[in-house]
Amino acid sequence: MTNDPPGRSRPSSNDLILPVVAAALVDIEGRVLLQQRPEGKSLAGLWEFPGGKVEPGETPEAALIRELEEELAIAVPHACLAPAAFASAPLGNRHLLLLLYITRKWSGVPRAIEATALRWVRPTDMHALPMPPADRPLIGLLDALI
Repeated sequence: MTNDPPGRSRPSSNDLILPVVAAALVDIEGRVLLQQRPEGKSLAGLWEFPGGKVEPGETPEAALIRELEEELAIAVPHACLAPAAFASAPLGNRHLLLLLYITRKWSGVPRAIEATALRWVRPTDMHALPMPPADRPLIGLLDALI
């Protein structure tokens, strides 16, 4: 039983939580690829892990494979995505749930299709970069994992 007034429905958790997937692409030197958010988008200029929103009916892995193709023009096999960590952060009247995967294998050379720039960075050097609030807690975990 809820205490909501009659005629008023509660928002479902699907309306409140925004699932987002991201990848830590790790090169042979242990660096991770970050992309810079373009002007005109929220959080413009910040450095982030590539990825994006999970569309209705999509699995997180399928969403990440699609986003990496759209944003970086690379192909990542499903079997090469290793779930690594998650973070959450308030985002307006919603809550962002960020699922981070690690991959060391992909085909193609990453290109900045939607981002302003790309940069390969060691996890310890990420602390000096401006990053979105949900990405920051993942830095220490990444450093420990790779």
